[in-house]
Amino acid sequence: MPSAEQLNAALVGFDRLYGLEVLEISATDARARVVVGPELKQAVGLVHGGVYAAIAEGVTSMATALAVMPEGNMAVGLSNSTNFLRPITEGVVHATATCLHRGRTTWVWDVRISDDGDRTCAMTRTTIAVRPLTDAEAPVTP
Repeated sequence: MPSAEQLNAALVGFDRLYGLEVLEISATDARARVVVGPELKQAVGLVHGGVYAAIAEGVTSMATALAVMPEGNMAVGLSNSTNFLRPITEGVVHATATCLHRGRTTWVWDVRISDDGDRTCAMTRTTIAVRPLTDAEAPVTP
């Protein structure tokens, strides 16, 4: 399993764009964060709900992929459902993911999104599809 530092250095695309930072990751748990900036807020000053969903899917897809790639599989988001409980307007968005189910073709995760005061701000459930990895889908290494 690569270290959080190695994963952060290798982030590309959307996860890099919104500022995902992996703190720790395994096949059962993961933690990540995103520093709030003006580009992540909606017009009324709240962190956009899509940021919460992106963090949850990003970190759970990554954790699943790292676990299933040695078996010749890949992992992609299949379902993402977020319930918003309280807004975040500044500071850091914290995410703590827990794997609930590790199946042959799907993994299910719960992700708790919290603020700097450790108050639960959103809960996301993701389902990650596990599929055979073909040569054309092999990840690009930086």
